[in-house]
Amino acid sequence: MGKPRKVNELVCLDLPCAEYLPTLELQHKLLAQVQSAQGGRAYLLLVEHDRPVITLGRRGRREDILASPEQLSAAGVEIHQSTRGGEVTYHGPGQLVVYPILSLRGRNLTLHRYVNNLEQTVIALLKRFGIFANRDDKQIGVWVDGEKIAAIGIAVARWVTYHGLALNVTTDLGCFEWIVPCGLAAGRATSIAKLTSQEVSVAQIKSDLVECFAEEFGFNQDAIRYEQCPDIA
Repeated sequence: MGKPRKVNELVCLDLPCAEYLPTLELQHKLLAQVQSAQGGRAYLLLVEHDRPVITLGRRGRREDILASPEQLSAAGVEIHQSTRGGEVTYHGPGQLVVYPILSLRGRNLTLHRYVNNLEQTVIALLKRFGIFANRDDKQIGVWVDGEKIAAIGIAVARWVTYHGLALNVTTDLGCFEWIVPCGLAAGRATSIAKLTSQEVSVAQIKSDLVECFAEEFGFNQDAIRYEQCPDIA
């Protein structure tokens, strides 16, 4: 196998709102493109899942879903098995979900460094809102005073990443009571809305997230390009 081309271009695809499965299908299409190209460009898929979904990672257990099937059905919640790492998590309205499709070899990244960079991206973003967050060497994710504000669960195929991170912006935190989030029975969730008095929406923070991601991963600002996302709804 030849040396992979360096990833110099960051293509951002902005989905205002979309359901989980069509977004997953798009990830797989982009994953195949990046794998076949052996580098060159990375994709950043930005989405708010307007239909709530509970996903079980590779270590996810059904017993970590605490709500009854009747409760979840009444709330319109889907449940899906996922190839990402980790356990059980929730995605829904008011949450910014970010799926980077990126060649680790093309950016000279180890898996550990990649996850660290994702965490630091969120920490830098939150600092813009006066929120001082931190990493935890024992638990992947981003935390504020012991409460989780961003979950991270990734998958890697042929050195290309997919899945990603979920940041609570205006998320209904009561939804996390439906699950044992990431296997943490005593875990509590928080959000930007809870921690600040600022009025902020998922749409408003996407450009900040892109800037912080580019800076953390070493992309020049002139290498960022927005493309129209295909209709997947």
